[in-house]
Amino acid sequence: MKYNILLLGAATTLLTLGSCGEDFLYKAPQGSIDQAALTNAQGAELLVVNAYAYLTDSQGYENMFNWVFGGVYGGDANKGSDTNDQSVLNSVETYAISPSNDYLLVKWKQAFYGTKRCNLAIEVLNDVTDMDEATKQHRIAEMRFLRAMYLFEGVKMFSSKGMPYINEAIASSENDPKVYNGTDIYPDLLADCDAAIEILKETPDEVARPSKTAAKALKAKILMMQGDMASAKPILADIINNGLSPKGAKLALQDDLNANFSAITENGKESIFEVQFSVGANNNGNYGFCLNYPHNSGPGGCCGFDQPSYELVNSFQVDANGLPYLNGEYRSMNSVTNRKDLDDALSENDPSIAIDPRLDFAIGRFGIPYKDWGLPAKDWVRDVNNGGVFMPKKHVFSKEEQDNGLAGGSYSGGWAPGSAMNLQYLSLRDMKLLYAECLANDGELSAAMTQVNDIRRRAASDVNIIKQEDETPAANYKIAEYPASHAAFSNKETCVKAIKMERKLELAMEGQRFFDLARWGGDYMHSEITAYLAYEKKFLNKFNGVSAPIAAKTMFPIPETEIQTMGNDENGQPYLVQPDPWK
Repeated sequence: MKYNILLLGAATTLLTLGSCGEDFLYKAPQGSIDQAALTNAQGAELLVVNAYAYLTDSQGYENMFNWVFGGVYGGDANKGSDTNDQSVLNSVETYAISPSNDYLLVKWKQAFYGTKRCNLAIEVLNDVTDMDEATKQHRIAEMRFLRAMYLFEGVKMFSSKGMPYINEAIASSENDPKVYNGTDIYPDLLADCDAAIEILKETPDEVARPSKTAAKALKAKILMMQGDMASAKPILADIINNGLSPKGAKLALQDDLNANFSAITENGKESIFEVQFSVGANNNGNYGFCLNYPHNSGPGGCCGFDQPSYELVNSFQVDANGLPYLNGEYRSMNSVTNRKDLDDALSENDPSIAIDPRLDFAIGRFGIPYKDWGLPAKDWVRDVNNGGVFMPKKHVFSKEEQDNGLAGGSYSGGWAPGSAMNLQYLSLRDMKLLYAECLANDGELSAAMTQVNDIRRRAASDVNIIKQEDETPAANYKIAEYPASHAAFSNKETCVKAIKMERKLELAMEGQRFFDLARWGGDYMHSEITAYLAYEKKFLNKFNGVSAPIAAKTMFPIPETEIQTMGNDENGQPYLVQPDPWK
């Protein structure tokens, strides 16, 4: 059974009103619960659940999927759909984003709304007297894990000095705390992680709650974003060697790639922490992906966003040895898929070009079976001139899931496609490739390539080869492990290139690409996005004249309305200061 995350609604407190006197001036507001009424074991547990509930926030189409700022902005995908739908995203995909962008405001608010719920729960837990101490401390540790995660999502967007840190002590001092940014908050996030690591259980009581392994993994991700590989390395090694899944299984790569993206096989042995979804309560499917299903007759029937880019698709090309091109050679080669208006499709694939089988696992192409839905139909793409000819696939539900009541065309809030498929926020595949980076950084090239080859060996398994109805491979699939004679085993620069390419391929369409580019440095980010744009404009005219962000813009601008709302202190100093590159 899935652990349903419940929203804590406002409950009505019934009060007996006196007929006269001034007592009415001191009565709690009607239709709400004040904090005192929640300061007991039951109330504290409700507030804890409320903090978890915000992981499924539906105020925007982004939340922790990061398909917009991690994926589209990183070059994994085009906005898709058509030009007029969600037009605020046009400036994102063309790198013309400004501090007035509404989606930026949603991301900023999400970080602090989630943090506020955690702080309220911690504040009440600290005052509860009818809860046993072990449970209380464990719930506080859970909240510190979530607080670090909510704020880390903000740090990835706005930098560790762009985001202020607000804990329960600051939050309780006033209703609307005025906190300055400009101070590095990485130490605060790491302290929250350390507190969670100390208390959390090896195996959580329920799969929706974080484990000790999850807290370690979050800390490692934060350290890698900070650039502290030396501190991250032993943590990553420990996770890989000793970590447990949410169900208590020893961490291991799934044989079948689909097992990580299915409501039927969720919380498996490759998972470390998942955002849980359910279609059983209030049709609360995974709202953050509700726009990103094939259009019309495709599964979900809406809305054609998040279309994989031509550049991403062609980066799956391999050489005669089944290895990827590490120096962008594919950008000067023929495209594996080309637009060609046919009776039943918008493109055709070149069977002479060898490709990594993960291409057709992550991305929908015409002529290739789309999970268990059969071949895609022409109307699955909404506007080929705006988004190209490809479709997202990893997070789209299967027919089997729909037939089992775990997905459908009107789940998210009752109008949009949705499913009970979880979001795997922390995973072993991610940890192994991060560890490979640390090993390569220390010159341990053979050990680093062992991690890469583990990932590639899994991808080569027959279960991950897409087949046509006659059981023949659907395309010219070819993938191999790097041999010990390859330069990646002896040359550090080549090894690092191989690891970076492996992250691009393995984590394609998972909302991580831009954040990887950013942590690898502004010059690298600028170079990669420049190359992406030069390639993509060959296929989509909207990229003509578009330039990559300058190297200094590894973060996004702080929403202008937030700067204005926070205002200045009594000395005229602003509480929030825009990062220099965006001034």
